[in-house]
Amino acid sequence: MDRIPILKMGQFLLVTIQIDLYDRIALNLETDLVQMIHKTGARGVLIDISAVSIVDSFMGRILGNIATMSKILDAETVVVGMQPAVAITLVELGLPLNGVFTALNVERGMILLQSRLASDPDEEEDEDDNPE
Repeated sequence: MDRIPILKMGQFLLVTIQIDLYDRIALNLETDLVQMIHKTGARGVLIDISAVSIVDSFMGRILGNIATMSKILDAETVVVGMQPAVAITLVELGLPLNGVFTALNVERGMILLQSRLASDPDEEEDEDDNPE
């Protein structure tokens, strides 16, 4: 069964989608990511879809679900590398992708995740609780 690799990079998980996402693979990715967030305590998920040229409503829904589930588990989601045709299709399908942040590339996506994490008020409280 095909699975998309999920790499841990510090506090973040990195997913690079290099194949067409069929329904089963997309569902496996959704499940694997949620389990990996829980297992690792990751604070962010970066999904690189630069190799994806076509999306349908199911794939759009999967991205939205991943973002919602990640947020429940205290992690932000950033999708990077979206092709113009994919963006147009998502808008035409009426998929708002609530909770999904976007960036042009992996580098900008990492910067966005880091800035979101730095501005997290819960993170500041945790730092204040640690006496030195």
